[in-house]
Amino acid sequence: MSESVFERVCQLLESKGVSCDVLRHEAVYTSEEAAAVRGTPLASGAKALICKGDGGVVMFVLPADRKLASREIRRARKWRKLRFLGRDEVFELTGLQPGSIPPFGSLFGLSTLCDERLAENERINFNAGDHSISVSITYADYVGVESPEMGLFATEVDG
Repeated sequence: MSESVFERVCQLLESKGVSCDVLRHEAVYTSEEAAAVRGTPLASGAKALICKGDGGVVMFVLPADRKLASREIRRARKWRKLRFLGRDEVFELTGLQPGSIPPFGSLFGLSTLCDERLAENERINFNAGDHSISVSITYADYVGVESPEMGLFATEVDG
C-alpha cells in the first residue's frame, strides 16, 4: 500500500461528498487521551475493534465510553468463540497499530458492525491511521459511507 490509511480515509469520504474536520495533535494511545486532546466527549469517539469470531474476522465500532459485549454477541450470533486480534495480527491485516484504526472495515475488506448507541452523537471522532491524526464527521455521514450492520454490541464499562 503506497497510500497511507489517512489518505485512503480522506479519499473515501471525498468520493461520497462527505466533509470532515482533521485535527493533528500529540500522539494519543487511549480513548480518554484522544477525547481530551480533541476536546470532545468520550462517547463521541468511534472505537474500532478487530475481532475474530466463528464467522471470521470483523470490525466492531463502539462508542469509546463502552466495551465490547463479547458474551452477548457470542450468544446472539451462536458463536462459540470471539476474541480480539493480537497486535501482530492487527498489523498484518491493516498495517496499523491498535488505537489508530479508523471505523471503516470496508477499507480492510472487513464487515463493520456498529453499536447503535453511537447514534447518540451528532458527530463522531476517530483516529485515522495514525495516533496523532483525528477526523470528525457527522454520524449520519459515517453510516451513509460505511453502511455498517447495526446492533447492540457494547456494554457499559465497569467502574
